[in-house]
Amino acid sequence: MKAYEYDAIIIGGGAAGLTASGLAVHLGAKTMLVEADKLGGDCTWTGCVPSKILLKAAKVAQQMRQAGKYGLTDTEPEINFQKVMQHVQSIRQDIYQEADAPENFEAMGINVVQGKASFVDDHIIKIFQKNGKTQTVSSRYFFICAGASALVPPIDGLDSVDYLTSESIFEIDKLPENLVVIGAGPIGTEMAQAMNRLGAEVTVIDQADRIMTNDDSELAEILYQKMKGEGVEYVLGAKVNRIDRKDGNIQVEVEVEGKKKIVNGTDLLLATGRSPSLEELNLQAAGIEYTERGVSVNEKCRTNKSHIYACGDITGEYQFTHMSEHMAKVAVQNALLKIPKKMDSSHVPWCTYADPELAHVGATERQLKEEGKSYEVFKFPYSKVDRAVMESESEGMIKIFATKWRGKILGASVTGAHAGELISEYAVAMKNGVSLGNLADTIHPYPTYALGARRAADQWYINLLKKWHIKFIKRLFGYRGEIPDLRNL
Repeated sequence: MKAYEYDAIIIGGGAAGLTASGLAVHLGAKTMLVEADKLGGDCTWTGCVPSKILLKAAKVAQQMRQAGKYGLTDTEPEINFQKVMQHVQSIRQDIYQEADAPENFEAMGINVVQGKASFVDDHIIKIFQKNGKTQTVSSRYFFICAGASALVPPIDGLDSVDYLTSESIFEIDKLPENLVVIGAGPIGTEMAQAMNRLGAEVTVIDQADRIMTNDDSELAEILYQKMKGEGVEYVLGAKVNRIDRKDGNIQVEVEVEGKKKIVNGTDLLLATGRSPSLEELNLQAAGIEYTERGVSVNEKCRTNKSHIYACGDITGEYQFTHMSEHMAKVAVQNALLKIPKKMDSSHVPWCTYADPELAHVGATERQLKEEGKSYEVFKFPYSKVDRAVMESESEGMIKIFATKWRGKILGASVTGAHAGELISEYAVAMKNGVSLGNLADTIHPYPTYALGARRAADQWYINLLKKWHIKFIKRLFGYRGEIPDLRNL
């Protein structure tokens, strides 16, 4: 076997890279982790962590305004936005030091190097360090986990104004007076609600005719109405023509149903998705296949080169921290243990952490219809989940798509408090072939939100029960009660 300096080199220190390097070194591989900036990647610095901290602060402010729901006195919060952002930075730094700092990985035996990696050939990379030095190293295996960056769409006039992205919005210390958000997906929705609750006027623009187009339309509508009720304005079905700056303000010209309209704001946030960070990797030198969407991989996370794998956002597959970690585990096990693992793309949970949260796993109703699959819909409102009622969080719905007779779960969508936690129960059930009947027969503690998952599963049993069944039972045993309205069970 040809001698290489390392068994495994991981390029990129985000969620995928940290997982891959940690697993590789624990399997006995001599491991190097190369990161261009700071370990932790998008999740720690510009994604999951800061956005959820900001959302929590915004939710507390909203709860103060609505304290009457809890028997307290409504109070308009005094918001010091600079202090809120200092809190975001503080918690972000704490998480970094606790989990992502280089010394944590160096203590495992991983050689952590800061610099930009570029392939020389399919077994060698050159690392360009910030101090101007370069280092050339070879490895038996490579794992490309270089992530993605905020996508800036080609909009006429955009270069004439300052704008924010998901990477820069957490660095501001002044609350936007009037924020225009382009994009009504997860990032745009979360930031629009957070900024609105913290005191900014917010207008959201999207070319689709509704928000959150990857989620169930009925449940997304619940979130949409909630945000509109709180003061967020929407311009949907809108094509963005151009952007200008006039009298110190930003003007976004849109076209809705053939009519032009100007949306004014003091600040602009582009929430238009993410683009894989391919530019400086020099993939051609290694003969690695890729497209504009990302590095091409198979279900084992392997590229066209048998010893090179790619994981996470760089592949364009799923831009979720949890999927990045999953892909890294699949890749490392395939490469270093030769265990034939495949990505589980059928049970990927999605969650947007707005209020109410919006989550789904498996097939959506739109997908089931497009595929012509037979299914039944089982719904259960949060207004019948006692814990939700107790905590004045009764706005929401659980919606399950399953086969009629076996109760096999094909997909589930939830909007409401703790939807991200509830969707995990359905993910486990689907992964392990647990039917709605099994869920309904499983004891859940009372009072919990999770009990709502069981109550929703109960609807499968109720759906099987017909009036003629009850009539037969009455006749068989001589019972004398009235036949109930099954819709109210």
